[in-house]
Amino acid sequence: MIAKKAAMDRREFLYKSAAFSIGSLLGLNTLSRAFASETSVGQSKIALIIDDIGFSRSRLEMFLEIETVMTFAVLPRLSLSLPLAEEIHCLGYEIMLHQPMEPSDANVDPGPGAVYVGDDEDKIGMVLEENISEFPFATGINNHMGSRFTACPREMTDVIKTIKGKGLFFVDSLTTNHSTGYQTAKSLNVAAARRNIFLDNNLDVSAITAQLYKLKNLALKTGYAIGIGHPFPETAEAIALFKVSLIDSNIQMMKMSSLIPA
Repeated sequence: MIAKKAAMDRREFLYKSAAFSIGSLLGLNTLSRAFASETSVGQSKIALIIDDIGFSRSRLEMFLEIETVMTFAVLPRLSLSLPLAEEIHCLGYEIMLHQPMEPSDANVDPGPGAVYVGDDEDKIGMVLEENISEFPFATGINNHMGSRFTACPREMTDVIKTIKGKGLFFVDSLTTNHSTGYQTAKSLNVAAARRNIFLDNNLDVSAITAQLYKLKNLALKTGYAIGIGHPFPETAEAIALFKVSLIDSNIQMMKMSSLIPA
């Protein structure tokens, strides 16, 4: 199936995208009921971002089977990145570029398409533009790793300028308390938000569920909350349980683009 999707030509891809849009209007898509929750008024809002998409289709499928509103952050330049992103997009989910950035630990490889401290403005712009062009339907960007890079104002300014030029939003994953990403984006008038809670630092279903309830309580208190998880079976199981708990609740599950402040 992946091979067929990887070979999908642009005409077929655009046709499927258009078919999804029409299907949404007619209520025919599998996610129509889940997406309908975004039409409610006066509820607190939660956005869930699932990072690190691009390594495994089976890991992705666990989240698609939940059939709730999520945003998927896809790593660039992996063998499955584009076919998985196209499939996710055609199913009606939102896609972000999960941009690799240099971590504090020099022994950790952030992966292909990364930017590093010391890269000049032209190189940062070129790398980001190439990564963005891989996913023309992406609505925003968040950082993958980047505990060293995001703490550097000059380099983050170069990143945000490129994001602004593409009309995208930025979500600071806050992999370090020293990140300048959110503040830089706001100073350059780029729509931006910050991650509130990492869901799965502890890979235990009960622990992840507890994090989701913290996210829910934060949303009820402040109006909205942003959680980031990863494609682990435990995370998928916890989100499925959490989805059931939201029935008849005062919580809306939102796409990241629908929640992010302008």
